[in-house]
Amino acid sequence: MVGLSKRKQYFQAALYLFPAVFLIGVFVLYPVIGTIRMSFFAEWNIFQRTGEGFGLVNYVDVLTDELFFRAVTNTIYYTVWVVPVSIAISLLIATLLNSKLRGMKLLESIYFLPYITNVIAIGFAFGFIMNFDSGVLNFVLGWFGIDPIAWLTDPVWALPALIIFGVWGGLAFKIVVFIAALQGIDPQYYQAAKIDGASRFTTFRRITLPILSPIVAYITVISLIGSIKVYTEIVGLFGGTRSGAGPANSALTIVYYVYEKFYRSGEPTIAAAAAVLLFLFIFVVTVVQLAVNRRQLKV
Repeated sequence: MVGLSKRKQYFQAALYLFPAVFLIGVFVLYPVIGTIRMSFFAEWNIFQRTGEGFGLVNYVDVLTDELFFRAVTNTIYYTVWVVPVSIAISLLIATLLNSKLRGMKLLESIYFLPYITNVIAIGFAFGFIMNFDSGVLNFVLGWFGIDPIAWLTDPVWALPALIIFGVWGGLAFKIVVFIAALQGIDPQYYQAAKIDGASRFTTFRRITLPILSPIVAYITVISLIGSIKVYTEIVGLFGGTRSGAGPANSALTIVYYVYEKFYRSGEPTIAAAAAVLLFLFIFVVTVVQLAVNRRQLKV
């Protein structure tokens, strides 16, 4: 009877998991396997799903392409700036929102709006904000005696503009997660610190940050993956896919490189090879980050 009961539980568990496993298999695993297979063929027939010229020629082409290395450099530069800055700002805002001040619930709703708003629409809004002639950002910079900056038309400033957009767009989700984590901290810790005469900064450094370290690790991994896969922000900020990744491809990223090769250059096998390299890059970064986080949590 016990064995039969366990079999029934296993069957029910498999039945509940089947829809998710089926969808993951069809829309995730199958495309991944197909992309890897396509990347090893020099020529590929999309309709017949057959290829010719099996080998590593696509990987050689990608790894010797100057545009690909520009995309990698821009992606790393974008990630190095967006991830730590957005985490620091969102943690600061979440701490302020959790301070039980009047009107904080309204501010919490306002900060959450970017998460439920279409990224393309926000990108168009930022396009107006960063407009050279009539943008609000240049108007504010003028108060400090700074000349107008061609954020969206100057190759020097295109990537910084994308970084600003990326930082702002990534705040909402992080703020909500940090607020939930802050509200789960036992108030007795803060009461004990107050009795001991600890300052707010000391309390934050000695109590809040150590308790939030698992959440910070989670947010860091998610942010790293999202930053490496940045694409939609480029389309929204620079006016669509036909406009390219900023002036002279100055804001080109790896994902946008894959798009360019597949849809605009008509080179699906090279795009597949670049996508596989992107997958390996994300995998390595995630593994390293998880190892670092695990070591920090043990300490």
